[in-house]
Amino acid sequence: MKPLLTVAAVLSIFPAFAQEKPEAEVNPSTIAASVRRGVDFLIGDQNANGSWGSATRTKGLNIYAPLPGAHHAFRAGSSGLALSGLIDSGDTRPEALAAIAKGAAWMETEMPKLRRADQTTTYNAWGHAYGLRAMTRLHKIAKTDEERAKWKRLGQEQVDLANRYMDINGGWGYLDLFDDMTTQKPTGITTAFTTATVLLAMHEAKEAMGVTLDERIVKASLASIERQRTPDFSYVYSHGHIQRPRVPINRPAGSLARSQACNATLRAFGEEKVTDKVITEWADRFIEREGFLSIGRKRPVPHETHFQISGYFYYYGIYYFTESVEFLPAAEQPAHAAKLAKVILHRQEKDGSWWDYPLYDYHQPYGTGYALMAMAWCREKVGVKE
Repeated sequence: MKPLLTVAAVLSIFPAFAQEKPEAEVNPSTIAASVRRGVDFLIGDQNANGSWGSATRTKGLNIYAPLPGAHHAFRAGSSGLALSGLIDSGDTRPEALAAIAKGAAWMETEMPKLRRADQTTTYNAWGHAYGLRAMTRLHKIAKTDEERAKWKRLGQEQVDLANRYMDINGGWGYLDLFDDMTTQKPTGITTAFTTATVLLAMHEAKEAMGVTLDERIVKASLASIERQRTPDFSYVYSHGHIQRPRVPINRPAGSLARSQACNATLRAFGEEKVTDKVITEWADRFIEREGFLSIGRKRPVPHETHFQISGYFYYYGIYYFTESVEFLPAAEQPAHAAKLAKVILHRQEKDGSWWDYPLYDYHQPYGTGYALMAMAWCREKVGVKE
């Protein structure tokens, strides 16, 4: 007796269940063409004031975003990522340099104003982190000592502002909805990955610009990440998940995008437990199980798919893969870079952007910024001989 439906027929009816395997030819030409298309998208998508993203596009289910501060934070984070991607691309065309200059002017004017929206959210942590990333790059390409001093000063200001919003548990989160909402310091949901995002940006700024970090805050924040680490180097979703380490989002597949950032952070600050073996295992796991993250891409409901993965995990994980693998010996990095580049090439949209979650009108600039930074790293590493 023949089955009513073949596997192929079922997959044609439910295409979301079928995850295509990334296949793309990785060579200098394909990488260069991809980067150029991404840059062209960001140039065309930039707002007149130099920023990227807006609150103009909505859907039936939107991320909680108290006005107007939450959108200032979203725009700061998206603009920081887009500007960083443009700079890392190395594109020297006049239109690319003009977009960088406009973005830099927006950063200089608007980033000092960034604060939390109200006592229910600390989305500004993302803005401080990615604004700081952009400032570090602007410092690198500055032409004069005066310019470099300016970006160092503004970068130090972002570090100090982020410090103001460290949670009482150490580290940073992005929501403060569920505890006492009258405290001056956040008492909400500290997350290891938000903490890692902020600390890695601070570490980069310290190494590149010489900003000063508050060692007490660094120590408390690293301890928060460590508390959220499980023995297999998965990281639970938040401080409140410490007592529930085996719910799906906290297992290795659920932690797939978070482990890269958290391992990189602990390693950057000298944690010896994060060995080359740990980094390699998680890099291999990321490439092999990228499909779990991909299933969540572009779904409008957070945490609705396997292992409670959300779409916005995807390009975050792509970028922090590079931050983690950077700690491996130089001879081992090209192979990982080639595998990651294949994924990034495969996922690029027809308009040149990359995106993973419909977040108002911020998703394409932030996704493209992550992808361009990651692709620039791949471009540097692929084909390197040691």
